[in-house]
Amino acid sequence: MSINNSSLGSTRWTTFQLIAFRVSFIFFIIIAIPNNPLWYKQVFSIDWFNLDYRDLYDICRFGSGVNWFGKTTFGYRLEGYSIWVNTLFFSIVAALIWTFVLRLLKRERSEYNRVFYWLNVVVRYRAGLGIIGFGFTKLFPVQMPYPSLGILDTDYGDLTAQKIFWLSFGIVPWYQVFAGILEVSAGTMLFFRKTVPIGAALLVGALGAIVVVNFAYDGGVHVYSSYFVLLSLFLLVPYYKPFYNLFVKEVAAKIELYLPTFKPGINAIRIGLKALVLIVFVGIFFYLQYIDFRYDPYKQPSSAGVNELRGTYNVTEFKLNGETRLFNPYDSIRWQSATFEKWSTLTFRVNRPLRLDLSNGGGDPKRDVNRSFEISGVAGGQRVFHYYADRDNKTLYLEDKFKLIPDERNVTAGEGGDGGVRNYLKEQKLSTDTPAISLAEWIPDSVKYKFAHEVNDVHPKARTTRRIREFAKADELARKETRQRFVLHYTVSDRGNRVILSGIDENRDSLYVVLDKVIKDYKLTPGKLVAGQYD
Repeated sequence: MSINNSSLGSTRWTTFQLIAFRVSFIFFIIIAIPNNPLWYKQVFSIDWFNLDYRDLYDICRFGSGVNWFGKTTFGYRLEGYSIWVNTLFFSIVAALIWTFVLRLLKRERSEYNRVFYWLNVVVRYRAGLGIIGFGFTKLFPVQMPYPSLGILDTDYGDLTAQKIFWLSFGIVPWYQVFAGILEVSAGTMLFFRKTVPIGAALLVGALGAIVVVNFAYDGGVHVYSSYFVLLSLFLLVPYYKPFYNLFVKEVAAKIELYLPTFKPGINAIRIGLKALVLIVFVGIFFYLQYIDFRYDPYKQPSSAGVNELRGTYNVTEFKLNGETRLFNPYDSIRWQSATFEKWSTLTFRVNRPLRLDLSNGGGDPKRDVNRSFEISGVAGGQRVFHYYADRDNKTLYLEDKFKLIPDERNVTAGEGGDGGVRNYLKEQKLSTDTPAISLAEWIPDSVKYKFAHEVNDVHPKARTTRRIREFAKADELARKETRQRFVLHYTVSDRGNRVILSGIDENRDSLYVVLDKVIKDYKLTPGKLVAGQYD
């Protein structure tokens, strides 16, 4: 198969081709160029001298289109595709008006080779940047983390289908890396004209599989994956017939592509801009994702927990308001087991149904309490609490990581991957339980200063402007949240094998819990490719 680059468009297009191009031009320009004011606000607020991985990720990840009915771009099931239907309908009407006006003025063109070339450039760079941002979260495996101790202590039947799929990737991080390399490589190929068909074909195959998987496992990123499949299919339009001739008819094939001739000065600017894109969105992006992987993982908490508490425990003694509750698998109050993660999370299991977090646990949050991968998609009575540790007084200040309505994630993309969940819950107007321990009385002023600099609980390289800004608003954000809270004192004995917790729970009832460490011989091993730094 040979490729001929022609600088002249000598072939007259048919009426169908002209109208199809006009529809495509309007449609792809609308969905490939950001039309959300939040995107521009976010871009202009970026501190380019102290970048965070999510700064560039937000530039790459956005949703656009004609949105008449208030549906989000990346929703669950089929609702997320509604914006494409709106945009297509608008594009068809606009294209017909365009055609009618040109014919009325007798200025009908015979072809749009030059405009088609530049439309391809827009789509190429949109798809390339977007999939590179998507792929880096796999290349450094943070999109689907290795299961936490709390998740490992959860029965398989208490995990949603989506969670099971994400965990199946998380337990084999090198396969996740392979998927990331494939996506980043394919995206980079779209920046170069000669490798566009290879990159686009790879994206159709790789992202097409992700679309099917998200439908099969009831995931939430099928629309965003479909977006890249659609863009890639458009980029392959000039290659369909030659591919058919070569691979099906097995005859020699030739592709003629229109390429404009650039003046030397314009060509230097074009090459310079391409080099800048590659430096920022491949080179710098790679480095920022590495920092994110090492010190501030995308989905799992970044702050280290109390080292002496880490592990999995059986609950050997449990008292509520001084009354001993013996082990009973049907007891809906007594803790059955507990885990302390290497980060600042306590998980314990109770035998009663709890509301289910249907988000996938990702997105924008920098505060550990809002990183909910440990709880999303996990049923079976698992309760997950983030804690602040006053190590001097051996006291834990815990807050429930579950929120009835998940945070708005990836705001530049509309409402992010779980927008459908947020919209559904908001429409139901479900009430939340008012916490018995208010935020004001939860942590006394005498110790609050110890947690005032939580923003610094990561390596200095990860203390980005984005992180600093979010923690500067931490008190304001916390006041808007409805969370249940505990206050527990801890003592560690028997060389770290026994932990005693005492204090008050979310209902102001007194608790006394004895935890004895157990060594679980899991057949899964995390390996060496593990995100975060918790030593």
